[in-house]
Amino acid sequence: MDYADVQAAFLGEPAPGRPAPQVPARPARRLRDAAEPIATVGFWGRPAYDALAGLGLDFLTGYVWARSAPMGEPSPPVVVAAFGVFEPGLVTGLYEQARGLCSRDQVLAAREAGAVASLRELLPDVPAGEVTDAAAQLRRATDAAAADVAGRPLFAGLTSLPWPADPWGRLWHAANLLREYRGDVHQAANVAAGLTGAQMNLVTEYWLGWERGAYASTRGWTPEALAAADAGLAERGWIADGALTPAGRQRRDDIEAATDAALDGVLAPIGEALPALADRLDRWSAAIVAGGAAPPDPYKRVSG
Repeated sequence: MDYADVQAAFLGEPAPGRPAPQVPARPARRLRDAAEPIATVGFWGRPAYDALAGLGLDFLTGYVWARSAPMGEPSPPVVVAAFGVFEPGLVTGLYEQARGLCSRDQVLAAREAGAVASLRELLPDVPAGEVTDAAAQLRRATDAAAADVAGRPLFAGLTSLPWPADPWGRLWHAANLLREYRGDVHQAANVAAGLTGAQMNLVTEYWLGWERGAYASTRGWTPEALAAADAGLAERGWIADGALTPAGRQRRDDIEAATDAALDGVLAPIGEALPALADRLDRWSAAIVAGGAAPPDPYKRVSG
């Protein structure tokens, strides 16, 4: 998948007339959504793509290797477990292919350099002092989270990496730490609710109002696998007639609440500055989206 394919598949404008997705307005969710384009610019930004392509990686191999590399060089089943919501065969194949193209150190360096170049290109007028301040605020939260990494493999891997010297690099790294921490605890909440990887995708689709399969299919799940996952959800009373039942919606609401609750202690060190920080990150993220370096579809942004 080259960058033109990425743009066509993920960075196009959303369908007109679709209602905005409704998600809880809790502080943890607010900060997560505000920081998402900053955290993921290391995949979506053109300089980031080019840095990975220079190592022989395309978008998909670059995504899997760069995201798993902070954990070291785990065996493929460990990567499958950490990624969770992706189809296992897809992840395994991409991971094994990518490791044959470049080393762990190379992919980590390329991802960081590409992210920094992307942010500098997209946000040229932001004062360095503001970037440094925002990164320091986020770091207070991520340092608190690093005190207990149990059950958080992707986050734990990132804590093993040195903090970048560049202010934009520090902001990007902090946003990544926060993103992977929330992703780890969100997956744990889904697993605790008894959901499979395919079902996690489908329940989120039903919860947000995606077209069925629009999200899950981008993560490698076949129509047959999704049909089987749907059947399991229907048998448990989570869905009926192509929608969540009241019981299913309550269970998904509970998963979201448990995810946000796991962030309460992490975000406490930011204190009363949290709303202003979220607003600042949201402005920068809006510029990233406008610059074509993050999906403009709000459904994609809030689906994690």
